[in-house]
Amino acid sequence: MTGTESEATIEARRQMEICNACRYCEGYCAVFPAMTLRREFTTGDLTHLANLCHSCKGCYHACQYAPPHPFGINVPETFATIRAESYAEYAWPQGMGRAFERNGTLVSLAAFLSVTLVLLLTMALQDPAILYTAQTGTGAFFRVIPYWLMVGMASLSFGYALFAMGMGAVRYWRGTAPGAGQKPITAGPVAEAAVDILTLRNLGGGGHGCNDLDDSFAQARRHLHHAMFYGFMMCFAATSVGAFYHHFMGWKSPHAFLSLPVQLGTWGGVLLCIGTAGLLWVKTVTDPGPVAKRLLGGEYAMLALLFLISSTGLLLLAIRHTGAMGVMLAIHLGLVLAFFLVMPYSKMVHGVYRGLALLRNAQEKHK
Repeated sequence: MTGTESEATIEARRQMEICNACRYCEGYCAVFPAMTLRREFTTGDLTHLANLCHSCKGCYHACQYAPPHPFGINVPETFATIRAESYAEYAWPQGMGRAFERNGTLVSLAAFLSVTLVLLLTMALQDPAILYTAQTGTGAFFRVIPYWLMVGMASLSFGYALFAMGMGAVRYWRGTAPGAGQKPITAGPVAEAAVDILTLRNLGGGGHGCNDLDDSFAQARRHLHHAMFYGFMMCFAATSVGAFYHHFMGWKSPHAFLSLPVQLGTWGGVLLCIGTAGLLWVKTVTDPGPVAKRLLGGEYAMLALLFLISSTGLLLLAIRHTGAMGVMLAIHLGLVLAFFLVMPYSKMVHGVYRGLALLRNAQEKHK
């Protein structure tokens, strides 16, 4: 980060200096071995460590200096605050970083406006009655919402989201890894970081699990993250296969239930529903001590949006041959549009920054 250091950064440096002297928690996650490589902590180092933290909360429950001790060591809460500040600092365009301050409101407003926009455009371009008339056979979806409109909105919004997140990733890498950023990125660190990302190893709390609810160990949050991540990727794969069918095979949706895109979308939607609903439950019942409470609104809103996207997608599959399909299609696509628009300014960017933090960590270990 640039400019004056935030209170969270100053507090994180104090806590890391105490932790570096103590080193009791070195077996819990990737943060503490990375911490021991440093004698001093720059702002970039602290931002890197914060994004390397997976908030398993093991260090909080093990720490002899945690509140109510006068030292008041609370690494998960402090690092969560720094992560949120890094999202805002490196957002592109830069002024959009302020969106993170009211992220719950932004997500809700975007969802409402996007659904309304899709419904209004559909009624403006088509006979409004088509929203309530059963459509069957090849191209049924496109008789409700024109193909060019559906693809145009999705491509523009998704393309913008990818570009904005890519620009943020470049700014994050340059800001937090000036030394590592000058080194060539080799296959070994990339492979190690990829394994860490795909297995969520650091949500395993060193192998015994994380303190998801209290000081007892569990793998619940890791499994729910897996369900959400792989469910999301299956839904993306379903869309990609559907696009391939449409453009290269001439097979237009809606496809048969046992077809590859429908099966990928169905099981991906089920996993996404399970993962998001489960994580909402975990956030509701978890110990509030190591949680940055001011960030919860945006996290709840984004999980709720992903749940609504997956659940409306499953409902669309169930009623696609009925008169309710048109309205459900507009609602589902509106929610997807909202997701793409807010993705670069929501907690979704944590996947990008955490991935880069894992890559930098792997580079440091391969010196």
